[in-house]
Amino acid sequence: MRKRQVLNFPVILEPDETGGFVVICPLIPGCFSQGETVGEALANICEANQLCLEEMAMRGEEVSTL
Repeated sequence: MRKRQVLNFPVILEPDETGGFVVICPLIPGCFSQGETVGEALANICEANQLCLEEMAMRGEEVSTL
C-alpha cells in the first residue's frame, strides 16, 4: 500500500464582491478557487491544490512548503 503524506498549505480566503468567497493558495502559483460558502470555498481549494500539485509533479517542479 502506498503511504500518503499529508501537507498543510496556508490559504487566503476573502469575500468576493459579487457574492461568495475567493480563496488562493499563495505557495502554489496559480492555485485559486471559489465557493458560495466558506466551507465550499475551502473544499474547492483542497481539490485545486491536489490538481495543481499533481500537475507540478508531472512537470518535475518543486513545491515550497513552510
